[in-house]
Amino acid sequence: MKTITLLALFVLTSAAAIAQYKPVDKKSTVDFTISNFGFDVKGSFTGIQGLINFDSQTPGNSSMDITIDANTVNTANDLRDKHLKDEGYFDVKNYPNIHFLSSKITDGHKTGSYLVTGKLTIKGKSKDISIPFTAEQQNEEFIFKGSFKINRKDFGIGGTSTISNELEISLNVYAVKA
Repeated sequence: MKTITLLALFVLTSAAAIAQYKPVDKKSTVDFTISNFGFDVKGSFTGIQGLINFDSQTPGNSSMDITIDANTVNTANDLRDKHLKDEGYFDVKNYPNIHFLSSKITDGHKTGSYLVTGKLTIKGKSKDISIPFTAEQQNEEFIFKGSFKINRKDFGIGGTSTISNELEISLNVYAVKA
């Protein structure tokens, strides 16, 4: 009986150390930059949802499961945005979400920095990626910041030869306790 009580206490203590957070869409930003004709084109997405289990002391116990609404793509040009939602680009009719699911989170090289590895899925195509990020705690909330690069062709996102294959994505995810 004593062993069972100690085991239950250990499990409850371990589970309590990992806090669950939900992204706050209105306070978060998902921005991207891609070169077209040699000029940087900036855009963003909204509609971020998901669950972040995060323990800054033991990041290996942490996880992220994030979804972004692909239909919210915004480059401040309505005609271009409509084009980006079409079949040749994000095909939002058939693939309404962009999804990231972590497989592991590790300590970074500096205090407060981490590396999350997982699968990014766009248009039904998944690719393993790693995102270096920082986690800044403010009371019961966190701000997760990171940036990474992807090749649009890895996900079947079209375009002409004037558009760079590589784009940079910057994240600023504000999350509150779930």
